[in-house]
Amino acid sequence: MMKEEDGKLKIPRGCMAVMVGHEDEEKKRFIIPVMYINHPLFIELLKDAELEYGFHNQGPINIPCHVQDFCNIQTMIHQDYQHHHVFCFKY
Repeated sequence: MMKEEDGKLKIPRGCMAVMVGHEDEEKKRFIIPVMYINHPLFIELLKDAELEYGFHNQGPINIPCHVQDFCNIQTMIHQDYQHHHVFCFKY
């Protein structure tokens, strides 16, 4: 993966960054395939984000979820899309 001028890692084509973390824990940055946003489990996470933060958000989407719970959900989504050979990254 290439770095941009400001030192951040470049997001691969077809992916997006999300920040995950509940209010009592440090947020972690995840790079996920864009197609995940259509999965019913991810849609529920987006609804939670809307309730928590509203629609007006600059930068990555913030998901109000414990990091470990998100990892579990990400694994389930990945298994559903496994035939696409998509890999997820955490930074």
